[in-house]
Amino acid sequence: MAEGKDKLNIRLHVYDTEIPVYNIIPEEEPFYRNAAKLITETVNTYSERFRSTKSEKEILYMAMINIALNLEFEKTNNDTAPYDDILTKITNEIEDALVVSETGMRAATDKK
Repeated sequence: MAEGKDKLNIRLHVYDTEIPVYNIIPEEEPFYRNAAKLITETVNTYSERFRSTKSEKEILYMAMINIALNLEFEKTNNDTAPYDDILTKITNEIEDALVVSETGMRAATDKK
């Protein structure tokens, strides 16, 4: 199958703009659409709240900061390092126990 043949070209409605997006994997389309929806909803929320006091550019920046901040918090919440450390320790303990058990079994077998 030729590369790019199974890729999609879509148009996303983001806030007040139609944006073409080319060569995306079909499985990723919902992610693109959800991202566009999130951006639109966030900008609309800030626009409703600050329309009379902020420029459109400031509102867009506020929305971008909000989305980026949520992403940063999400990265922090998904930190798996503590779990990896615990799993490594448990794995080492299990391996040590298996070695001791295996050594004991060999000693018992050798005595027979």
